[in-house]
Amino acid sequence: MSRDHLQSAERPAPGAAAPDRARPEERPAPEPTGRPASEPHDRPAQGSAETPFLELLARGASAEAYDQPVLLARAERLPTERITALEQARRLALRVRSDLEGRRRREAELSALFETAHDLAGLRDLDAVLQAIVQRARSLLGTDVAYLSLNDPARGDTYMRVTEGSVAARFQQLRLGMGEGLGGLVAQTARPYVTDDYFRDDRFEHTLTIDTSVRDEGLVAIVGVPLMLGHTVIGVLFAADRRARVFEREQIALLGSFAALAAAAIDTANLLAETRSALAGLERANEIIQDRSGVIERASDVHDRLAELVLRGGGVHDVAAAVSEVLDGTVEFTETAVAPAGALEASRAEAHAVRNGRDWVAAVSAGDELLGALVLRGHPGLDPVDQRTLERAAMVTSLLLLARRSAAEAEQRVRGELLDDLLDARDRDPRLMRERAARLHADLEATHTVLSARLEGPAADADEEADARRRLWAAASHLAATRRGLAAARDGGTVLLLPLGPDDTATGLARRTARQLGTAVHEPVTVGASAPVEHLTARPDTVATAYAEARRCLDALRVLGRSGDGAAAEDFGFLGLLLAGEGDIPGFVDRTIGPVVAYDRRRGTDLLRTLDTYFACGMSPVRTKDDLHVHVNTVAQRLDRVRRLLGDDWQSPSRALEIQLALRLHRFSAPE
Repeated sequence: MSRDHLQSAERPAPGAAAPDRARPEERPAPEPTGRPASEPHDRPAQGSAETPFLELLARGASAEAYDQPVLLARAERLPTERITALEQARRLALRVRSDLEGRRRREAELSALFETAHDLAGLRDLDAVLQAIVQRARSLLGTDVAYLSLNDPARGDTYMRVTEGSVAARFQQLRLGMGEGLGGLVAQTARPYVTDDYFRDDRFEHTLTIDTSVRDEGLVAIVGVPLMLGHTVIGVLFAADRRARVFEREQIALLGSFAALAAAAIDTANLLAETRSALAGLERANEIIQDRSGVIERASDVHDRLAELVLRGGGVHDVAAAVSEVLDGTVEFTETAVAPAGALEASRAEAHAVRNGRDWVAAVSAGDELLGALVLRGHPGLDPVDQRTLERAAMVTSLLLLARRSAAEAEQRVRGELLDDLLDARDRDPRLMRERAARLHADLEATHTVLSARLEGPAADADEEADARRRLWAAASHLAATRRGLAAARDGGTVLLLPLGPDDTATGLARRTARQLGTAVHEPVTVGASAPVEHLTARPDTVATAYAEARRCLDALRVLGRSGDGAAAEDFGFLGLLLAGEGDIPGFVDRTIGPVVAYDRRRGTDLLRTLDTYFACGMSPVRTKDDLHVHVNTVAQRLDRVRRLLGDDWQSPSRALEIQLALRLHRFSAPE
């Protein structure tokens, strides 16, 4: 308290006589009668002794400030009676101050309890209510930390639920066994417990985990009160200080009130959760009932639609479209080769639709043979009834495919007979051949290639080998029908006559056919292709000659260890001349050195002679320039031009051999 405040505390009340401030030498001497100096005629009347303390009360001053008026009076050597009156007034003022503080504290406590009860009445978030309880408990008790732990019956321990003022992460995540620590003592006895010094208190069980966490937090004095639901302790509410402290009875009672509200909040939240869960269960049951009703209606609808499709001869895509509408999704029929292999095999093995990521796959099979799959796209949460609907649709699809297969087999026989007639080079009327091909949607005037296909997998016995050949023929016939070609079983394998598209080559078609047939029959298939042929009906032996060339390519692939692959005669370089029988010598020359021939023809250069001389001189530029009588730089420039025309690898052993052969064939076919 400042000196000015102390002086103001000594000022007389309004209307009171001003105190005597005369110097000591001007004051009248005391009478020798021995009368008290406090009598009116000994000293001017002082202000009331309560006045400075009333001012202190009005200002809400600290307790230490109430000592100042007494100390000041003693310093001024006021009469003993005055000092005694001031001390008595100080005691009364401190008592009034204490009562006022108690009233304010109780008012704050009641207000906090009322606010907590209000929060509980409008409970929406249990964590928010518990956090508010802990915050208010810490604030009103004036502690460093407050926290709340709850019992976990499932794990048989207790865990920290809410903390306020905590700074240690390990303390905030503490879990401890039942009966351990101060909280265990509170839980066992269902009574509050207080410790002024946690680490010196041996009334409860100390554990390394708890003591380490408490030490991390720096706690010393702790009070804990139980959270009760009926006669059951469900947790403990704590308040703690990081210094020694004695908690008053009123503070413990206040903490108990907060604990009761916390228990009520937890109980209310549990009841609300149970109620919400029950309501959700009822809503879910109602949804399931409604959904089942809708599913049954959809199942009946899809049954009627599928029956109608079968009766009117619908196709597999009609089935997929009908099921898409019923299942409210996208259902597609996919071939075996493009369906997800793992899911397809699982569906066939289990005889049920299986989930594949966000899709469902139902195998379409006939016995052990896979015919394809129905795939429901982007529908991961499929109802069991809808799953059975997809499976039923797959079964109907397999029946339709089998029916279509029967019709296709009849068509395949017709296709095979036509190809057999072309291969046997019988004297047939070209017009009739073209008409027969047109009925099969084949165009014999287009450019085709003949392919010879053969299985490479070992067969255990004759029956298995025959079955494998039938599967290869079926797969080849299906491929021929989709490509508007022809297929027939021949010479222990299969022969196909397929048209070449604008961007197709004989080699590319052979390789693609080998992959497709191998995937269809689940065994390696080797395919040899002839060179492209045109006007198949113009000469009776055109197809037979191309077939012989395709078979030689097939044999070459097997000899070279390329079983399961596809190739044409052009892939073997000059060996292709041997494989091609009569061979296409101009075609080989053109493929090998055609750019150089064309360059000489356009520019009047002498690159072919330079190449011929270069190889004759052992690929020595120096010897070449001597034979040609030109400068070595001229030879280098010509060879660089050849490199740009034929490619950087033109001098590799295999390319050099083919180029030399092409040069010789060109010289023989067009001598200078």
